[in-house]
Amino acid sequence: MSEHQNAQRLKEKPASTGYWAIVPAAGVGSRMSQGSRHDSSLPKQYLSIGTDTILSLTLERLDSSGILSGIVLVLGDEDDWFEKLDLSLNTALVTVKGGAERMHSVNNGLAALKNMAADTDWVMVHDVVRPCVRVEDIQALASTLADDPVGGILAYPVSHTLKKVTQDREIECTVPREQYWQAATPQMFRYKLLQKALARAVAANQLITDESHAVELAGYGVKMIPCSGDNIKITHREDLMMAEFILSRQKQSQGGQV
Repeated sequence: MSEHQNAQRLKEKPASTGYWAIVPAAGVGSRMSQGSRHDSSLPKQYLSIGTDTILSLTLERLDSSGILSGIVLVLGDEDDWFEKLDLSLNTALVTVKGGAERMHSVNNGLAALKNMAADTDWVMVHDVVRPCVRVEDIQALASTLADDPVGGILAYPVSHTLKKVTQDREIECTVPREQYWQAATPQMFRYKLLQKALARAVAANQLITDESHAVELAGYGVKMIPCSGDNIKITHREDLMMAEFILSRQKQSQGGQV
């Protein structure tokens, strides 16, 4: 199906659905290629786990949630790989070009939804390199925040002992880990609220690393929804093996329920 046809499908979706996803996939994954045998010219989202690419697995997992009106995939300017993928999704998907940083790419994704999403609709922003997110966690995020005016994120408790260090990497103190959670995705916020928060961050030249940060800087309280710790982000080459193991175990457990 062509991009134009998919865009038309997005517009024809009933407004009452109210859930959209943006997947920033314009990065090149420099940390993945360092010291790796992988082709450094291949963005990490196109690396394979089994017979599928990371990107394909991630889109399929979002699609399986069954709650989305559409997915906006944000691609790099020189992306020559996406059109070669053989995707079969029930959710309509459109592609847009990315920006210099993640927040610019998400901004472009939000702009693509301008004539489709209502101000109070929900937008889930999900890392393209988190293919192991559980469908039940995506659904829990949506149901838990259904009546919330702002939104929230998936996260899981930090399990390792944390050390605060000086510039010389000398340990300053041990930080109580009970107070810290590791942010994951999707991160879900009301459409207009997220749009304004990101626009404010861009205008102030603030470099943010996730959508929650922008919303926090705008003065809003963000909810934290616990998720499974196997919702890992593939950053380094060893993460590929871990993700493959996790996906295999997810399929085996609970009769394939993920």
